Amino acid sequence: MECKQEMNKQVCNCSYPNCPRKGICCECLRYHLSRRELPACCFPDDVEKTYDRSFEKFIEINRVE
Repeated sequence: MECKQEMNKQVCNCSYPNCPRKGICCECLRYHLSRRELPACCFPDDVEKTYDRSFEKFIEINRVE
């Protein structure tokens, strides 16, 4: 399967400058999961910009009360 990196970059909300994985979703996901994190695309822009991509932050912002 061919990587659609350029198309992925158009919707990627990662704000980390010069990210080498930008648009390469499989590498991004592998990297973040290895650090017990989720990638930027799992978070709204305002939360993503804090760089707290932890599982705990994901649960916190998606908690239904």
